[in-house]
Amino acid sequence: MIRVLIVDDHRVVRMGLELLLEQADDLEMVGWAANGIDAIVMADELQPDVILMDLSMPEMDGVAATRAIREQNPAINIVVLTSFSDRQRVLAALDAGATGYQLKDAETETLLDGVRNAAAGHAPLDPRVATQVLASRTDRSTQGPQLTPREEEVLRLVGQGLLNKQIARRLGIAESTVKTHLTNVFQTIGVQDRTQAALWVHDRDG
Repeated sequence: MIRVLIVDDHRVVRMGLELLLEQADDLEMVGWAANGIDAIVMADELQPDVILMDLSMPEMDGVAATRAIREQNPAINIVVLTSFSDRQRVLAALDAGATGYQLKDAETETLLDGVRNAAAGHAPLDPRVATQVLASRTDRSTQGPQLTPREEEVLRLVGQGLLNKQIARRLGIAESTVKTHLTNVFQTIGVQDRTQAALWVHDRDG
């Protein structure tokens, strides 16, 4: 069972998300918070698998809450719930450690699959806004960093959403070797986790 914490300051939104989660046999809402400060406390107490995080909230916004939660509980996956107008906040949330983002008007199955994918270690990125978000990363260098051929292969598979174990099987190498390559890749391209690496790949390759 995938345990989900909902963070949103709108009661109607929280109720709607709870109803959506109740439709899935493998998902359950374990709690909710109406602001970032409460979200940090609830995340620490409940240890959910996935947090659905609103961005615009009183007292502490979703970006600051995401950063604090990921620092204290790096195993918790955070999926930002956003709208098209939140592009800069989405970028900030991803840089703060969010696993991915979904649009608030997404279809039911899309949203539920996003939660499942996040729990499995993937990066659920809504394709309708991905291009716009990536286009906003104007600080990318025009000269790409130099990676070894094997590091390029590993990075490309991360961009396709594969987990370390799947990458190891695909390339015929040990999972520990994949982790070593990823550590080098993250340092070389200047990212902190596989979600940011996936975004980097999509940005570079268009």
